Amino acid sequence: MQVIDAKLAERVEQSEMRYMVDRMRAMQERPGNPMGVEIARFGNAVALYAREMPWPQFNTVKGLSEAEAERVDEVIAWYGDRAPQWEIIPSRGGQALQQRLAQRGYYQSGFHSSWFMPLVLESRQSDPAAETGRETSSGEWRLAELSLADGLEQYARVHCLATGLPLSGAEAVAANNEVLLGRAGWSFYLAEAEDGEPAGAAVMHCADGVASLTFAAVLPQYRGRGLHQALILRRLEQARASGCTLAVSQAAYASASARNMERCGLRLAYTRATWSALP
Repeated sequence: MQVIDAKLAERVEQSEMRYMVDRMRAMQERPGNPMGVEIARFGNAVALYAREMPWPQFNTVKGLSEAEAERVDEVIAWYGDRAPQWEIIPSRGGQALQQRLAQRGYYQSGFHSSWFMPLVLESRQSDPAAETGRETSSGEWRLAELSLADGLEQYARVHCLATGLPLSGAEAVAANNEVLLGRAGWSFYLAEAEDGEPAGAAVMHCADGVASLTFAAVLPQYRGRGLHQALILRRLEQARASGCTLAVSQAAYASASARNMERCGLRLAYTRATWSALP
């Protein structure tokens, strides 16, 4: 059994940084950069900013370590009057970094858990549908991987309704994800109930042998019926079929999503600290 250590924790963190940078870069490459995306590197850390997307996950600093605590001021200067979120994992954070953030007006505002699962490639032939990337059924659900021809209208509607966003934002959600559909490493999944109605959606990013389960959401009326677990298992099978040796994901600590990850075989890698600007 593979156990967590600092080296594996950093691999988990790097996979999370990799998919987020690729996602932001894809949005930045849209004609005219309508979301106002900016990306900067500071040593091993990356700073992300999206002018038209004020949510913390799109305005965050990832990968800063204790050894680079002196770069906090450099990062703050780059953001200017924009106050970013800072994500610090246990194996890379220390007193010097935390003190520097506190001195600059930031405080630890929360926690978030990251999960991992070594993938056994010998089982990659166990699911022919996963091998081809087509569709499977799991109990009462039909899970299909979206293709370029499918469009993202249904995905965007599920994304909004399942996460509490207004449906008026579906067009923007579709546009920001359309640039990923067909982009190397990205896969989108839509789940339908027995009556053919969309019930859930999920996304996965694969690179350098690591599969990141980046997003999954289930409509409220279909929750508690095993669909979230089915979406996790479907992506794990596809990751094995794609030759990945490690799967990673994130969830709010002790949340329903985290419990489903554990039920599907993922284990806790670490609980990172989230730092935010003081009000």
